[in-house]
This record gives sequence, structure tokens and C-alpha cells, in this order.
Amino acid sequence: MIIEIDGYFHSALITGKKCTKKQLREKYFHAKKHSGDLNNFPDLFCRMHHIDRISYDSEIEADFVIDTDTDRIYQPSY
Repeated sequence: MIIEIDGYFHSALITGKKCTKKQLREKYFHAKKHSGDLNNFPDLFCRMHHIDRISYDSEIEADFVIDTDTDRIYQPSY
């Protein structure tokens, strides 16, 4: 599963085990609760949930997008 973390300070692609939108939302809010600085959020999220960060490429289609500015998680349409 590929997830894009999109925010004002960062855009990152991460990959990990497949999960539901609800499970992803729980993981997001758990990591956000422990994050003091959203600049480092993608790295913290990956460390906390054993997910790998991959090189960002705008051509890669993500299964979900986490918008850290609005706390919205959605499935993009391509």
C-alpha cells in the first residue's frame, strides 16, 4: 500500500502493509499526538508504525492521501 503524506511543510510517499481507512486514521492521530513538529511528521509516522519511506515521485499513484493541514484522509481519484 502506498500513502502520500501531504502538508504545508512536506510531501512524502510511504509504503507499508495494507490497512483500512479507519486503521490509517487511528495510526495518523496516534502519531500526530506524539509529534511536536509537523516538519518531521513523515519520519515519526514511519518509525512508529514500521513503515518505509520511498522517494517522492508525483507520477506514483497513492492508495490514500493524508493531508496534515486539514487532518483529512482520502482515496485520490486519478
